[in-house]
Amino acid sequence: MINKTILDSGIRVITEQMPHAHSVSIGIWVANGSRHELPSLNGVAHFIEHLMFKGTERRSALDIAREIDSVGGVLNAFTSREYVCYYAKVLDTFLPRAVDLLADIFLNSRFDDDEIEKERKVILQEIGMLEDNPDDYIHDLFHQNFWRGHPLGMSIIGSEESVNGLTRSSILDYKNTMYRAEDIIITAAGNVSHKKLLELLNGLFTGIAGGSGRADCRQPVYGKKVELIPRELEQVHVCLGSRGPAQNHPQRFSAFILNTILGGSMSSRLFQEVREKLGLVYSIYSYMASHSDAGSLVIYAGTSHERCLDVLEIILRELRRLKNETVSQVELDSAREQLKGNLLLSLESSDNRMSKLAKNEIYFGRYQPIAEIMSGFDRVTLESLLQLSHELLDDASFTLEMMGRLDDVNLTEADIAL
Repeated sequence: MINKTILDSGIRVITEQMPHAHSVSIGIWVANGSRHELPSLNGVAHFIEHLMFKGTERRSALDIAREIDSVGGVLNAFTSREYVCYYAKVLDTFLPRAVDLLADIFLNSRFDDDEIEKERKVILQEIGMLEDNPDDYIHDLFHQNFWRGHPLGMSIIGSEESVNGLTRSSILDYKNTMYRAEDIIITAAGNVSHKKLLELLNGLFTGIAGGSGRADCRQPVYGKKVELIPRELEQVHVCLGSRGPAQNHPQRFSAFILNTILGGSMSSRLFQEVREKLGLVYSIYSYMASHSDAGSLVIYAGTSHERCLDVLEIILRELRRLKNETVSQVELDSAREQLKGNLLLSLESSDNRMSKLAKNEIYFGRYQPIAEIMSGFDRVTLESLLQLSHELLDDASFTLEMMGRLDDVNLTEADIAL
């Protein structure tokens, strides 16, 4: 059963009871992420996420870690382009302790000067670690290039320059501006009573400022770009992408299936053709990054310097097939059942259900019943897949990012065409 209450402050509380579960997952979500930052503050949302675990008036950082460990629970957080989440997963009997702990770090973190400087060093190491891992870093570079000139292109963790420029004052100003009641959603799933959770939350969040901190978001503009980054690496890393659906796109179910057929699984066209048949890569896959008003469909491959252009041509060939040929009914049915099965299996865990509650609220303003989602997949047809392929696979919006030994590789925007 799904229950939703809007507190007097404007904070939304949503729960899903799973009577047979032994766990409860609870998250405090803030519907602001890196796309809501100014360029000069890039990385501040992620910095705040780190600092929330560094001590409150009642607990030191060690106390926080020991308290969650002592009940066998999980306490963590993550930042995305459009939201931040602080969450805990515990046995249902320890829900009061989890609520108290989460509320304490969310409301009473000290943001001590010494801790800020320590965590700044940690985040700079995180940036360096990302740049040292080209198979991860290429995705960051791709999105910076794909969304060039738009906040969606900014790195979630920031740059060395922007992180070094963040002061305690600018961090607290951002938190006080963006952590407002209408942007905060508390979700819980598992063996939890909605009434009991409201009782535990009673009086805790009364000091949160009202309203919303989000400014109007500019609509992204798509363009065609090719960027070759020379680096002495064993492999050439390739990211090629085009427009993708927004989270609430009417054809989003077709898009999920299209991605699964293209490169979203081991039975996908790209995996079977490039890895299994030709042995040209170890890793090749596609994914969608969907946001509130835009998205991207991205293909990644890591291959040898000698075969990078061959792999790129095969990727383009498979994209042409999707755009110009109807997929088979067998492929459609297989992808549909795979996605439905994956979804149902994922919902056996309380943390995934907790996340689903929050994302439904952020992007749709309501809960989407499982039956509605299943029906969405069932309505996808061969014709809707072909129609969506024509909409998304647009030559004018392709972006190519390549990194590695590229001395003798010459590619222009004209070469990336379907």
